[in-house]
Amino acid sequence: MHLAYPAVLAALLFCVGVYGVLARRNAILVLMSVELMLNAVNLNLVAFDVWLRDTLHAGQALTLFTIAVAAAEIGIGLAIVLMVHRNRGTADVDRLRDTAERPGSPDDGPVPGAPGTPTDETPHGEKAEATA
Repeated sequence: MHLAYPAVLAALLFCVGVYGVLARRNAILVLMSVELMLNAVNLNLVAFDVWLRDTLHAGQALTLFTIAVAAAEIGIGLAIVLMVHRNRGTADVDRLRDTAERPGSPDDGPVPGAPGTPTDETPHGEKAEATA
């Protein structure tokens, strides 16, 4: 078997995965692109293991380890994406940059009606009078 065929296929899969990570905005599609890149690496590991005729089959063993890591990554990644979607209402990566961008953050100034913020009313509910 020629090594060029699986190597070229793995390179194409990896390039598609990199494009998906860089171009997509949906977090689930980004996770799918990472999985595609990991599968390209697995294809290379198995192809080089067969080409080198390794008696220990180290490439295949490392591929099994990579598959286990990929399964854990997708499980944790989907749990995080679902939690973020419940809290924020979107899975758009561009809108999830920083928690400080949300309305009511300390950078925006005091929130009206929040405890400890000054108001125009006195403690008895009467309007305060301005004195000159």
